[in-house]
Amino acid sequence: MQYLMLIYNNEAEMMSANPEELQAISNEYWAFTREIQEKGLDLGNNGLQPTSTATTVRVREGKIMTTDGPFAETKEQLAGYYLLNCENLDQAIKYAAKIPSARSGSVEIRPIWEYNTP
Repeated sequence: MQYLMLIYNNEAEMMSANPEELQAISNEYWAFTREIQEKGLDLGNNGLQPTSTATTVRVREGKIMTTDGPFAETKEQLAGYYLLNCENLDQAIKYAAKIPSARSGSVEIRPIWEYNTP
């Protein structure tokens, strides 16, 4: 089953980290990514640019409206994701716990709908 691992961090804290801290966390992410790739679990992953680059789109009464920034004001912001092919939720939790940001932020696990196309 496919599971989307949504990674949330405090963006302000990440932006204020010193170069050594950023390099250390990057190294941890590269190690995690290599592990899931070697095990054949990785279906895709990306980091996201800061929320200051986001655009939110709404359609109301047929009109497209855009707003700069994310939709919700929160202490943690969506920073990236991994899409993994895991045997079950227990395995997904095991790997979500290995994502470095799980220690300082959070990782939300969402199963992917599996549609049967007619």
